[in-house]
Amino acid sequence: MKVPFVSFDYQNQIIREELINKITNVFDSGYYVLGSNIVTFEKKYSKVNGVKYSIGVGSGLDALTIALKALNVGIGDEVIVASNAYIASWLSISSVGAKIIPVEPNSDTFNIDPNLIEEKINSKTKVIMPVHLYGQPCEMDKIMELSRRYNLFVVEDNAQSHLAKYNSSYTGSFGDINATSFYPTKNLGAIGEAGCITTNNKELRDYVKAYRNYGSIKKYINIIKGSNSRIDEIQAAILNVKIKYLREWNEQRKMLASKYDYLLKDISEISTPVVKTKAEHVYHLYVIKTNERDKLKEFLNKNGVGTSIHYPTPPHLQKAYKELGYKKGDFPIAEKLAKTSLSLPLYPGLEEGQIEFICEKISKFFSR
Repeated sequence: MKVPFVSFDYQNQIIREELINKITNVFDSGYYVLGSNIVTFEKKYSKVNGVKYSIGVGSGLDALTIALKALNVGIGDEVIVASNAYIASWLSISSVGAKIIPVEPNSDTFNIDPNLIEEKINSKTKVIMPVHLYGQPCEMDKIMELSRRYNLFVVEDNAQSHLAKYNSSYTGSFGDINATSFYPTKNLGAIGEAGCITTNNKELRDYVKAYRNYGSIKKYINIIKGSNSRIDEIQAAILNVKIKYLREWNEQRKMLASKYDYLLKDISEISTPVVKTKAEHVYHLYVIKTNERDKLKEFLNKNGVGTSIHYPTPPHLQKAYKELGYKKGDFPIAEKLAKTSLSLPLYPGLEEGQIEFICEKISKFFSR
């Protein structure tokens, strides 16, 4: 048996005919940018995510960067972010000229440890950026309380957690302005690049709508110095189809994760995902931890099981950020997670028999 790390076959089979019809309609319409499909999708996404406004943009990184720009974050400001976040979160901060202030994660949840945030807050702090990694919500009650106490903005990076909940509210609805990605592998994915910004603030909504379109709301009238960051009509049409299945596919992910939890619970050399009491995980990724990560990964690969590592090198040790002067040992929790984390296959259409096969191989590895 071979089990790929990711496969779209099941999803694509279900929606193939509908997708082709939608794409054909866009092709025949002659209207390919900022048309009716993006308007429809923005309304749908706002409704399912529990926010007033959604604004489609070109990618998840664009969404984060534009969100920071909308808050006038720039040189002299500081943004608090997890030390183990995907580098896109850090890049958005760099791109606006602000200073990155890394905070270590909780080693159980992989998310920023809210108990370590306050000590990093000073007069230059402007934003807390909680990154909901792997589908697990950050502890938003503690983060929002800190933001209110110190008068800080919150920008959620919700790229990996579509419709995850914390204390019954959706991630991407807590912050002042929030960003998400519809990269193809996400729980809600396009077939190319696409992203979105969510907010309940009309003024921020209006800024983003102008910024994504060269700073223009009305054609050839430019009110700010903007950029070109828009979801094209084909991607929007595809997302309009896929969003109808998002809850169902998330439920499949949860069911499959429970299967993993049960079959791996007695293997002492492995730590399976820990979900906080108030959190509802949507399992964009199923990430285990083991001190024998590299050997296990190699063993599974030889036995036909695809895996991945999210992420093998934390941002502070990337060459791109050598100017920050960080070295090995500066963020030991992030570094430990980078050495021990392994993502197992998990996606709609993965069969329980395949999970049983994977877990049998893992058990065999640790029984050697």
